[in-house]
Amino acid sequence: MPGIHHQLIIEATAEKIYQCITSKEGLAGWWTPDATAIPEVGTIVRFPFGPDYFKEMNIVELIPSKLVRWQCIQGAKEWIGTTLSFQLESHNKDSLLRIHPEMTGQAQQQVNSEVTLLIFHQDNWKEYSPMYAECNYTWAQFLRSLKLLCETGKGRPWPTQHKSEN
Repeated sequence: MPGIHHQLIIEATAEKIYQCITSKEGLAGWWTPDATAIPEVGTIVRFPFGPDYFKEMNIVELIPSKLVRWQCIQGAKEWIGTTLSFQLESHNKDSLLRIHPEMTGQAQQQVNSEVTLLIFHQDNWKEYSPMYAECNYTWAQFLRSLKLLCETGKGRPWPTQHKSEN
């Protein structure tokens, strides 16, 4: 089964990133402004995208500052049953590059020596489809929004994730 996979370096602590992925305020700052969330396993996180569409995720695993795992239970047909995970690894740049040499391009652009690697997956897609392709691209935009929120205090949540930065 196909899956979406992204890796990015964020110049913020794993604790801060974890809060942005699990709290209502954090999720509203980078994904969708009207998100509702209680960061507890077994609760449902809701992500409205306008008045007529939303996604809901069941929180299946939380390891503070390390891992967030959801299962999509409501949304577009292709999303239902997919699992989403956000894995966080704290590193200094040297250790990061020893473990993840593929991250050299991103690491070279980081100012701080202490960074967090975010490894994102959305697995269990049934097929490669136009929806899969669009979501893969849009996840890159939202993960950039998460990075911006953590590093600058201002993300680019829906509906601004695709707009130019003018």
